[in-house]
Amino acid sequence: MDATGQGQGGVRSVKVPAGSVTLEGDLGVPAGARGVVLFAHGSGSSRLSPRNRFVAGALRAEGLATLLIDLLTPEEEAVDLRTRHLRFDIALLAERLVGVTDWLGADPETLGLKVGYFGASTGGGAALVAAAERPDVVGAVVSRGGRPDLARPALAHVKAPTLLIVGGDDEPVIALNREALAQLRCENRLEIIPGATHLFEQPGTLEAVAMIAGEWFRTHLIAPAGAALSP
Repeated sequence: MDATGQGQGGVRSVKVPAGSVTLEGDLGVPAGARGVVLFAHGSGSSRLSPRNRFVAGALRAEGLATLLIDLLTPEEEAVDLRTRHLRFDIALLAERLVGVTDWLGADPETLGLKVGYFGASTGGGAALVAAAERPDVVGAVVSRGGRPDLARPALAHVKAPTLLIVGGDDEPVIALNREALAQLRCENRLEIIPGATHLFEQPGTLEAVAMIAGEWFRTHLIAPAGAALSP
């Protein structure tokens, strides 16, 4: 980032109030953006996750704005590194996501854009809980290697079309996602990427995630040409 906070490719640093804390994020809004995707990172990760940044770049190339956000403050991250407790506090993470969602609805660059969530690992559970809290704002959810089982009480209340992406070799998480899928009452789909493990580190697997997620968000976030966006 340069001194103005403007980064390469039109991505800028932002500070987002969420309840009693201020969260750090990276917001990228391509010209003519017609939707915005908010990333909820997973266990022990951050907005600097190379996997989420790769997917975010692919989405911006398709005309979607992106916001990668740290859902914990630096002080909370330091505590979590020792205790590994806060990363599993789904209620806290979802509450922060709701706060950031409300901020997107008021920021001049993203005002009026439909919001999508891209959650990874425990962030997938938090994204589903937050989507149930903001059914009129959140237009789509994508979970990558997520833990939707951690959102079990909220699953039946999610209205946003939900795509669960899991690696074919991530067998325990496949089972958890299948169980969650049966509890969703919204449009939903489970996509299994052959040969991928939990972190999608195998060649071509993360590219497959970006392509499938992009199709889902384009379908459910971007209004047809000429259609008015909801305020």
